[in-house]
Amino acid sequence: MMQIENTEIPGWGADLDPARRPAVPMEKTPEGGTGAHWDIPELQPGSVKILKSIEHPRMPPVFGTTVPPRGLSGRIKEFAYTYGEGRLERWLPILLADRIDVVEGIIDDLKAGHIPNILAEMGWKAEWKYNRQGFIRKAMIVSGILAGGYIMLKSRRSRLSV
Repeated sequence: MMQIENTEIPGWGADLDPARRPAVPMEKTPEGGTGAHWDIPELQPGSVKILKSIEHPRMPPVFGTTVPPRGLSGRIKEFAYTYGEGRLERWLPILLADRIDVVEGIIDDLKAGHIPNILAEMGWKAEWKYNRQGFIRKAMIVSGILAGGYIMLKSRRSRLSV
C-alpha cells in the first residue's frame, strides 16, 4: 500500500510509521522519569465532609474544604452527588443548593448581628464606576420587570374585587 504524503494538510503525518513521524522524539517518556518522588500523590487529609463523584473510584489528591456541605443546601448537594456528572439531575440541584446557601449565609450573618451590605457585595459600586452604561441598562430592565409585575398585581386585584 502506498502512503500519500501531503505536508500542506495541518496535522499531516500523525498516523505515519513512528520511525517517520515528526513528533516521535517529543513523545518519548523522559529517561530520568518525571522527577516526582511518588507514583500516586499522597492524599490531602480531610477535616470536613467531602462530596465525591460516583464516577471516580477514589478522591483526587487535592480538594476544596472551604465550603463544606451544611444545612438544607448541603442535603440537596448530597442528593445531587448520587447522580453521574453528565446528568441534569445532578447539576440542577447543585445550582439550587448554591442559591439556598446564599440565603443561609445571609441568615447566619443576621443571627451573628451583622447586616450584610447586599449592594456592595453584588459589586454595584464597581459596576457603576467601570461599566456605567451596563449598570444603567440592568437597572432599567429590573425597573421594567418590577413595574410590570406591580401593574399586573394591581390589575389582578382590581378584577378580583369587582
